[in-house]
Amino acid sequence: MLEQLIDIVRRAGSDIMDVYGTAFDVKSKSDDSPLTEADLRAHRVIVDGLVAIDATIPVISEESDAPSYSVRRTWRRYWLVDPLDGTREFVNRNGEFTVNIALIEDNEPVLGIVGAPVSGDIYIGDVAKREAFRLVGSSRRVLTTRKLGDDGITVVASRSHGGERLESYVERLIPMFGRVERTAMGSSLKLCLLAEGLADLYPRLGPTSEWDIGAAQAVLQAAGGSVFQLDGSPLLYNTKASFLNPDFLAVGDSSLHWAGLLPPTSDI
Repeated sequence: MLEQLIDIVRRAGSDIMDVYGTAFDVKSKSDDSPLTEADLRAHRVIVDGLVAIDATIPVISEESDAPSYSVRRTWRRYWLVDPLDGTREFVNRNGEFTVNIALIEDNEPVLGIVGAPVSGDIYIGDVAKREAFRLVGSSRRVLTTRKLGDDGITVVASRSHGGERLESYVERLIPMFGRVERTAMGSSLKLCLLAEGLADLYPRLGPTSEWDIGAAQAVLQAAGGSVFQLDGSPLLYNTKASFLNPDFLAVGDSSLHWAGLLPPTSDI
């Protein structure tokens, strides 16, 4: 199945890049987020491909209407898809957008495939096997998160979605860690940076949807990291009618007691 998923991600990425090289139109969805032909073409490739693998596994995609919660709350297993994560980055042509496919079981991501169409690289994480790797051409590079050192912390944050809460939070890290290096990145590539051991912390203090991070969360957790809500509880999926995530923190070194290291978020 994995080779089939990789092929789907590559074909979706190819369709996205076909549009990327044109003077494409940008529409606005009901939540004011952008929509392009690339989103829709990738959506069709992915959904058709997943149904061909196993038509009994439901698919939730950002670009299609999902069943009501009364229906999907009974699902133990389903695909969660963002055909083009980082459409704003796509529109801005900075290359930081991805194709996201996650397999969710019992409210948690267990398998994630994140494709980066511009580079052609694909990040893969199997949580149960604790295996994460990055496909670069024909080579396969193992992904492992890094231990937090004593020389500061590297924080990765959204390139397009910041805000005063995030700025206040990052400022509070300075007296705790001394050196705070900051990296901006679009789409689910932020979580992939953690999985590669290139950053330590991703605080998300703003809106995201489940399809934005499900695949990359699996990659990160398979590489040794973790994702949790601000109160320390796990970030779960398909537990409510809305697909919006609560604020969360993603970390590379899951061996640490981060609640004791990080500043409180209750007053920001």
